[in-house]
Amino acid sequence: MASTGQATASGADAGADADARAGLRRLLALVRPESRGIGAAGLLVVTASGLGLAQPLLAGAVIDRVRTGGGLTGPVAVLLGLFAAQTVVDTLGRYLLERAGENVVLRMRRQMVGHLLRLRIAVLERHRVGDLITRATTDTAALRDAVNRSLVEIAVGVLTVVGATVLMLRIDPLLFLAVLGVFVVAGLGVTTALDRIRAAGEQAQTAVGSFAADLERGLTAVRTIRVSGVEESESAGILASAEAARRAGIRGARLGAAAAPVTQLAASGSFLLVLVLGGARVADGSLALGDLIALLLYATYLVMPLGNLLDGLTTLKRAMGALQRIDDCLAWDAEPAEPATRAEVRPASPGTSVLEFHDVHFAYDGRPALRGVSFALAPGTRTAVVGPSGAGKSTILSLICRLHDADRGSIRYLGHQAEDLTLRQSRSLLALVEQNPAVLHGTLRDNLALSGETSPKALDQALRQVNLHRLVDQLPQGLDTPVGEHGALLSGGERQRLAIARALLSRPALLLLDEPTSGLDTENETAVLTGLRGLHKHTAVLVVAHRLSTVRDADRILVVDDGRIVAAGDHDELVRTSRRYCLLLGEQTRERPGGRIEGPLVGEPSVTSPPGATQ
Repeated sequence: MASTGQATASGADAGADADARAGLRRLLALVRPESRGIGAAGLLVVTASGLGLAQPLLAGAVIDRVRTGGGLTGPVAVLLGLFAAQTVVDTLGRYLLERAGENVVLRMRRQMVGHLLRLRIAVLERHRVGDLITRATTDTAALRDAVNRSLVEIAVGVLTVVGATVLMLRIDPLLFLAVLGVFVVAGLGVTTALDRIRAAGEQAQTAVGSFAADLERGLTAVRTIRVSGVEESESAGILASAEAARRAGIRGARLGAAAAPVTQLAASGSFLLVLVLGGARVADGSLALGDLIALLLYATYLVMPLGNLLDGLTTLKRAMGALQRIDDCLAWDAEPAEPATRAEVRPASPGTSVLEFHDVHFAYDGRPALRGVSFALAPGTRTAVVGPSGAGKSTILSLICRLHDADRGSIRYLGHQAEDLTLRQSRSLLALVEQNPAVLHGTLRDNLALSGETSPKALDQALRQVNLHRLVDQLPQGLDTPVGEHGALLSGGERQRLAIARALLSRPALLLLDEPTSGLDTENETAVLTGLRGLHKHTAVLVVAHRLSTVRDADRILVVDDGRIVAAGDHDELVRTSRRYCLLLGEQTRERPGGRIEGPLVGEPSVTSPPGATQ
């Protein structure tokens, strides 16, 4: 049993060592593009360190000149010159290091941002936004510290220790061996702490990510939280995450704090040892006073580089923990990067449907969402999709936008198989207006510009189509009026109309609308629906809606239930032939002369249906 435990422990140690080596190689590969800048900075810092190593020898020479009555002007001038040169050279080297570190962070953030914005939707749904933001901000900042403080500090520390060692050996080998014994004992304690600092650093970064995610959730839902009167409980939950981050930070600080005093004790012990033993040797005449002064200074010089070496190793371990979190994120599945140019897709043949579904099946983690869905959208037509909640309506939109891929069946865009088109080519044909439309921080103009169209005439036409031009005319800054975070300075209806105007500006071949009029009053709903009827003759419209006024004038209505299309036709036809459609009209609907029914479509079926209706 003991041998088994030892083997397990040795295996874990070997795995940790392999991870450390892999992390170090990854970090070195990351800073390689800055190798020239870091090399120049390292050379300057090393030069400054060399200038510092020469100063104790000159200080000893000055002491000897004082004892012998020699001239001091030359040695003192040289000593001051060395000090000034060291300051200038070290400052320039540190600046170059800082700049190289910022370049590394920017390069990594570019990679992170590009990857995060292309993550598969399924991946994004499994992770919290606040944690992703922390990986792109706090974790990448840790890499800057690794460049600024770790790599060169370690190199300079090693060089300074070696230089001081050689010079101390040259002056008095016996005293050096005594100092070495003190530092060896201290080094054993420091090594033990360093082995655990990387894991503690990674845990701390993860805890900070959880805190950021909880805070982001609270700020996003702040209105609901206040109205519900749950500020205290939400604050307690967020502060619990903050407390977890504090505990993780304290674990790392405890390990670092345990190592620092050991180094300080080694410094004090070595200084006292040199002072006592060296003083005795000066007294018996076996050591010159100037040499003792130089040895004392070198003993002191050993402390600073060893302290910097410890600090550099600690920072490096924490940075490698942060780098592991970044690499984990970069390993998550993302959509392929594509050129930023707008892709043109021409119809495969005259009269081709804008979109076709053929026996499409799709499941979320084994849970079926679509079961053999087939339909086609011709240019210039308006098609509505209705059905109860969970029937598969939103899944159809997700597959059309290629946010997910069908498990079986085929999807065609203008006659081209989806697999034969890039994601950008497919999406260049589409414009999507979500039920909760995304309004970005900035101005009205900024949001409309996402369509790619910025001409004043086109902007004015789109605003008139959604009855938003009157609002813009009343605003002092017009289109340059800020909309606030997530469009908070606009009403719900204004955000919805802004999103529709943005979609219309892109002149899509297929316009997708998810509950486009749910937040609109009657006047604005009428204006929006009128504007949609004035679309280009080649634009097909697919609208998911519950409102009867939105779907009644559609050329075709698809009734979806349990992942299948159970009925299709225009409104009047479905009222006569589909019991399911009539159930969806809700209890508030009633028969009107001419077969017209007024009232809202609702998500849950009703027990009431018009006489004579069939499934």
